[in-house]
Amino acid sequence: MTSDPPARRRRGPRPVPAPTAAGSEAEYGDILAVLGQQLGEKVAEVADPGGRRRLKGVHFEYAADPKAVHDMAGDTGYSLASNWFTQLLAQLSVANSITKSQLCVFLFVAGGQVPGTGIAQYTQQEITDGLNRIAVQKDGKMITRSTVNRAIQALCGYNWVEKAGNGRIQINVRLWFHGNSTAQHEVLADIADRHDRDAERFPYAVGPEGVHQEELDLGFAVEEDVRGRRRTG
Repeated sequence: MTSDPPARRRRGPRPVPAPTAAGSEAEYGDILAVLGQQLGEKVAEVADPGGRRRLKGVHFEYAADPKAVHDMAGDTGYSLASNWFTQLLAQLSVANSITKSQLCVFLFVAGGQVPGTGIAQYTQQEITDGLNRIAVQKDGKMITRSTVNRAIQALCGYNWVEKAGNGRIQINVRLWFHGNSTAQHEVLADIADRHDRDAERFPYAVGPEGVHQEELDLGFAVEEDVRGRRRTG
């Protein structure tokens, strides 16, 4: 006598028993907890009249990427300069449209700004001594205080700097600034207000106007060539 064949298992989806209200609530809470752990946030929940909880929202926060620090020579930090202006300095120098003394005085003063102010606290004698620091060591030619004075007057005429009184010099912060953008905008607004925001005045108008030739004036001793013409060093 043969045995009956084993009953075949029915294929297809298996019925899942309907969850109880308490079970559904617990399972839903577990999902929210896992989601909150993955996102690093607590997920807000609101219960509706039917006793179920709905996802109200998910909040994302992104951490700022760390910025690399500039590696600058020396211990006096760095300034930001207009690329247009730095190229203009080179062009004016090649064209002899500014004197070497004017260029040197401006660069020295601009590099000595008090951070966040656009102000350089130098007397004319301090500028003179600072510019001559290496020349003294080499026993070379040096710039004179009177030449520094004339250079500052010319730089004021170009609107690159202006005198701020008590040995202080205000740099045109649209050209060169030691500090962040927030400080620069505050200083710029203060300067513009003092000049009635006139586009033809400091700090907006920048000279010199046109291109013209000038003799280099460094305050050195004047030498005469064989034809008696003046030469400047």
